[in-house]
Amino acid sequence: MAQADDQIIRIKGLRNRFGDQTVHDGLDLDVRRGEILGVVGGSGTGKSVLMRSIIGLQTPEAGEVEVFGEPTLGRDEVESADIRKRWGVLFQGGALFSTLTVAENVQVPLREFYPDLDLALLDEIASYKVVMTGLPADAGPKYPAELSGGMRKRAGLARALALVPELLFLDEPTAGLDPIGAAAFDGLTKGLQRTLGLTVFLITHDLDTLYAICDRVAVLADKKVIAVGTIPELLATDHPWIQEYFNGPRGRAAVASQEQAEQGRTGEMRSADRDARAHPTDVQRETSGQRSQGSLADNAARGAPAGDPARTDAARITGTK
Repeated sequence: MAQADDQIIRIKGLRNRFGDQTVHDGLDLDVRRGEILGVVGGSGTGKSVLMRSIIGLQTPEAGEVEVFGEPTLGRDEVESADIRKRWGVLFQGGALFSTLTVAENVQVPLREFYPDLDLALLDEIASYKVVMTGLPADAGPKYPAELSGGMRKRAGLARALALVPELLFLDEPTAGLDPIGAAAFDGLTKGLQRTLGLTVFLITHDLDTLYAICDRVAVLADKKVIAVGTIPELLATDHPWIQEYFNGPRGRAAVASQEQAEQGRTGEMRSADRDARAHPTDVQRETSGQRSQGSLADNAARGAPAGDPARTDAARITGTK
């Protein structure tokens, strides 16, 4: 059983109602630190409403919500600022501001929480986040309308990562993407989670995503979370919706796809190992350089004081004082 310190989100007795329609009633859920938790459920089960309740965009009728050990319900924006800066959110479709460039969109949370950062440093951080999410470096000056659907999602992810969060919320991140694009986004999510030590709350209906990257899955039905566990643990339950969802044609196809992907990754790892042995100096130099630049930009995003060595180094890179 997980200790309290390992639970980054705790929800007890949540009730959400819209007029006469009750969406959640007595919903309980714990999210463990460092995991990717997939959240699934049929249409109208309130997956997005649950996320909005956690991040303060929806006020529940009853219940308790704690994030990082702090209660979030009933707090205004000022009181919750220290908590909100520790999470990032990718809404459905990216939810970018259409009149701002990609770089300006990424800078929005930085300007909100760290208004004293100078423009050169904002540009440097935004450029780093854009490249971190797999976008080309020249995507920064472009507007959302100039991007494909998959690129807009990556731009939204770059904005969600702007403050170097500990907790990442993703709402249907692969919806509308072709299978190749969806698989690439899954790989990006898993890679970032491992590299940055993120906890990920991931709403999805994509079975391939659940099998490929989720540590556990929470199932919403009957106005509450009816089961939480690994996919094998869920398959051992007898709830009809769970059985139909995971054992239907799409579920079987997802299993086959995952097995094929595992075989492919094994071959890629062997190839990478051979390259590393053949060119160890080049590999070490490239990895070291990427880690150094990323650390400087991330320290600046955290708002390191002007006298801090990390802040001084970041200023030196961007040419700021």
